[in-house]
Amino acid sequence: MDLKELKPAPGSTHRIKRIGRGIGSGHGKTSGRGHKGRGSRSGGNTPPSYEGGQMPLQRRLPKRGFRRLQKNAARRAEFAEVNLKSLTGFSADAPIDPAALIERGIIRGGLKVKILGDGEVSGKLTVRAHAFSKGAREKIAAAGGAAELIETPQKLNA
Repeated sequence: MDLKELKPAPGSTHRIKRIGRGIGSGHGKTSGRGHKGRGSRSGGNTPPSYEGGQMPLQRRLPKRGFRRLQKNAARRAEFAEVNLKSLTGFSADAPIDPAALIERGIIRGGLKVKILGDGEVSGKLTVRAHAFSKGAREKIAAAGGAAELIETPQKLNA
C-alpha cells in the first residue's frame, strides 16, 4: 500500500457547499445569509453576549463585592504564616526571629512573619515577629514566654 492509495472512509467526507456561484447552484444571490440585517453584512454576525438590543444580562444584574485594584494589591502586606507547632524544634534559650526561621527553612526570606496559634508551646520561648494571632500570643504567654513585635517603618504617602 502506498500513500497515493490512501483515501478517506466512504461517507466520512462531504462535498463543500459552494455558495455565491449562481442561481442554479441553489446557494446563489443571498448565499444563505437571508435578506438584509446585520447577519447578511460582511464582518460576521453578533457576539455571543448580544441580546438584540435588549439590556444585556451583565448590565441588568447588580454589581456586588469589591474588586481590589492592582495598585492596592501591591500595597497589601504579605506575611509568611508560621504555626506554633513549627517552633517545637527550637530550644527555650534560643531567640526565635525571622532570620532563625529562614535558616531552618521554615519560611522563605523577604516576607514579614505572622505567628499563628495552631499547636502547643513546649517551653519558655522568646518569639520576635511582625504580627501574632490572639491565640498564639496567649499560648506563648501561658508557657511563660514572650511575644515581641518587630516594628516596621511606615511609608509616608506623599
